Amino acid sequence: MKDVNIETTLTVYENFEELPKEVVLLMRKASEARLKAYAPYSKFLVGAAILLENGEIVTGNNQENASYPSGLCAERTAIYYAGAQFPGVKMLRMALTAGSQLQSTTTPIPPCGACRQAIAEYEVKQEAPIEMYFMGETGKIVKSASLANLLPLGFDRSFL
Repeated sequence: MKDVNIETTLTVYENFEELPKEVVLLMRKASEARLKAYAPYSKFLVGAAILLENGEIVTGNNQENASYPSGLCAERTAIYYAGAQFPGVKMLRMALTAGSQLQSTTTPIPPCGACRQAIAEYEVKQEAPIEMYFMGETGKIVKSASLANLLPLGFDRSFL
């Protein structure tokens, strides 16, 4: 038997001023999308913006349903739209922002497990990483060079 150590390196930006300009634009698009989320049950709004290789920016937000499993997270709304409307175009980077209507959210909020799996599918499909930036409503922003950093030992088509 042996232990295996898995490490992830993330970059933490203290605020928007530290971000590269192109990421500020993407994060602003994610914030705009967050404000349009439909979250009457959880009161937790999430926005996502994806920069594609062709320069297009695709956004999405969470869409809830009274039958909870029927809702869809912002990340999957955006990534599935990008995959459907721009097949074969690489996704370069994704920005996420999340906030509660019930309390202030300053902690960076990463994608949930289901969204990590969906994003990982596109990294494998395009054979290239998708840079991830995520934050709360305000405060620090976390960068991961790849979704794979957030989902070590991921499940992909090689297992099928």
